[in-house]
Amino acid sequence: MAFCPFRCAELGRAGGGDRQRRRHASRGEAVNVQPPPEDRTDAENADRGFVGSAAHREIKDAAGRVVWDLDAYAFLAAECPETANPSLWRQSRLTAKHGLYQVTDGLYQVRGFDLSNVSFIEGDRGVIVVDPLLSTECAAAALALYREHRGRRPVTAVIYSHSHADHFGGVRGVLDGTEDVPIVAPAEFMEHAVSENVYAGTAMNRRAIYMYGTELPKGPAGQIGTGLGQTTSAGTISLIAPTLSVHETGQEEVIDGVRIAFQLTPGTEAPAEMNFHIPGRRALCMAENATHNLHNVLTLRGAPVRDPRVWARYLTEAIELFAARSDVLFASHHWPTWGTAELTGFLRQQRDLYAYLHDQTLRLLNQGHTGTEIAELIRLPPALEGAWHARGYYGSVSHNVKAVYQRYMGWFDGNPAHLWELPPQESARKHVEFMGGAEAVLPKARAAAAAGDLRWAAQVLNYLVFADPGDTAARDLLAEVYDRLGQGSENGTWRNFYLQGAAELRGHKPVSTIDSTSPDVLQALGTDQIFDSLAIRVNGPRAWDVHLIIDWNLTDLKEEVRLSLANGVLTRTRAHDGTPADLTVTLTRPQLLALATTGNLDGTRLDGDRQALGTLLGLLDRGDRDFDIVTP
Repeated sequence: MAFCPFRCAELGRAGGGDRQRRRHASRGEAVNVQPPPEDRTDAENADRGFVGSAAHREIKDAAGRVVWDLDAYAFLAAECPETANPSLWRQSRLTAKHGLYQVTDGLYQVRGFDLSNVSFIEGDRGVIVVDPLLSTECAAAALALYREHRGRRPVTAVIYSHSHADHFGGVRGVLDGTEDVPIVAPAEFMEHAVSENVYAGTAMNRRAIYMYGTELPKGPAGQIGTGLGQTTSAGTISLIAPTLSVHETGQEEVIDGVRIAFQLTPGTEAPAEMNFHIPGRRALCMAENATHNLHNVLTLRGAPVRDPRVWARYLTEAIELFAARSDVLFASHHWPTWGTAELTGFLRQQRDLYAYLHDQTLRLLNQGHTGTEIAELIRLPPALEGAWHARGYYGSVSHNVKAVYQRYMGWFDGNPAHLWELPPQESARKHVEFMGGAEAVLPKARAAAAAGDLRWAAQVLNYLVFADPGDTAARDLLAEVYDRLGQGSENGTWRNFYLQGAAELRGHKPVSTIDSTSPDVLQALGTDQIFDSLAIRVNGPRAWDVHLIIDWNLTDLKEEVRLSLANGVLTRTRAHDGTPADLTVTLTRPQLLALATTGNLDGTRLDGDRQALGTLLGLLDRGDRDFDIVTP
């Protein structure tokens, strides 16, 4: 595979080093950080075991809408252009490979049919499906490709390695829901799979468009990948509840004649996650805990901050439990690693990567540095910086360090000037006024951009745009700066955020098409989660002076729940203090879900003040799926 050497691309690889490197990085100038020496190991491993790909290049939904295009990234076969970071181009070229691959005897993967991989473990009677992608259409196409080459084996089990939607959303593409097969998942899978997609789902989905670049044109100047995979598919997200939970490390199950040993890893890449080992195949699945890039301690779409300290410890445990007894390591993204020594070294470096970022951030914050400062100071050790699989294609050293700081210290850096800052739009107006007005600021910003001082130009131009969103000259120049920052970035998600931000500034605001709150996800909500989803929608100021009590009698579950609204807070309790309710609602759980999501009262019995329910429902806000991000 031809590889174009690093040119002096803007931004280069975010992060510091010696004083001179940090000075340039802080300005966003041309930073020439050399990648590791090129070899063909990754390319050979990404091609190894190739069986074949699909004859039909477009995967469509029932309405004929294309949800995945296998040829969308064919342009990556060309030499790296000036509009892309060569290191990210190399990674995208690898992750864009698609087809059915044999990992080892009786173990196959379909890669490149979605953001993630789906794996197939052949058993005595059929095939075990591991992580059935994000959407049902892509999962069905992957299973069809597997069966085309391996025969029409029935699905005898499904394993969800963790609670992110790209590892369970396609399950109805491999099962129709009528099969009596085990579905295996880590403990607390359902709680986290559902809550992440519902509680902050609207905002996360909106930012995910920018993170994954789903609405950007695919091409050398546009979206070229995310580092972890190419992008997310646009099909139907489904969910079937697990029937078998893994509660402890060392738990073993024999599934369709295949013995599998599990390792629970909660709080790592996902709050509910597990690795597993197949002794009979000498194969180790690392879920998403060890992939061929630096992962996220905190995703740009938003999520609870992960714990790199326990992440590193679980990687150590995986080495101790499984490495010496494995010949191949595979994961939910990227390509496998073959050889006991090779996979052990890979795991050790992955472990050291997260441990180093954690420990060094703590060392520096205890010396008084803030998260932003630490992000400029930290440079990885040469052995890690020289490992392709430790590059910041998906997570970055810069934003992961800030996430570690956030985990321990929160948003406040201790400087009182930052304790009560003005909100962005008011702050921007005053900044622009202090700097002499837009007519004085814009030429200076243009000069900074021309000099390659892109980070400063972006900051100043952002003031102009927030001070006056109608300033087309400022918007156009900021869009150009975002283009340059994005096209120079080695990190796929940074590139996508910058380029999508530039598109919004030019009037191409993306419309949200992804909805993680699919019917299956909503049906999986527990009753407490349904009531929680109502509580987070209460418009507090409008509800300050409203006092009401509603008792809910769930006949099918034989549960009684009391909701009390006071001080703008909707409180849930199962204990009654003797205060009479304003209203008693008698219904089933499906009717409760319909009421919470659509306001439908069909089949619901109301005893008491019916207006109390109308009052409550009238106080609920709906999220804005298409809110602005780079403009006020």
